[in-house]
Amino acid sequence: MNTQFKKGILEMCILSLIKDHDMYGFEVIERLSSEIDVNENTVYPILRRLTTQGLFETYVEQTNIGAPRKYYRLTKAGDKKLEAYEHEWRTFLKGVFKILGGMEHEK
Repeated sequence: MNTQFKKGILEMCILSLIKDHDMYGFEVIERLSSEIDVNENTVYPILRRLTTQGLFETYVEQTNIGAPRKYYRLTKAGDKKLEAYEHEWRTFLKGVFKILGGMEHEK
């Protein structure tokens, strides 16, 4: 799969996962990698970039085992970006399926 295309999709997936509840980096990687071929070298740069863009805010929580965890929380800007991504994604898929003949029943 085209790397740029995959990164865009991963951004949308990461935003969606964290919208449901705050998550720390490794937790995001575990959830994504259970469904998509992805690793930490891909996910952490995306988390940093989205945080820099103001789509996430972060906070640190202590744990009983090991180092403190940095959690990511979706901001209002992140929520709006996710809505835009989801709209673009659905429109894109609808067009692709129409071309491929996979969703003839949808208008």
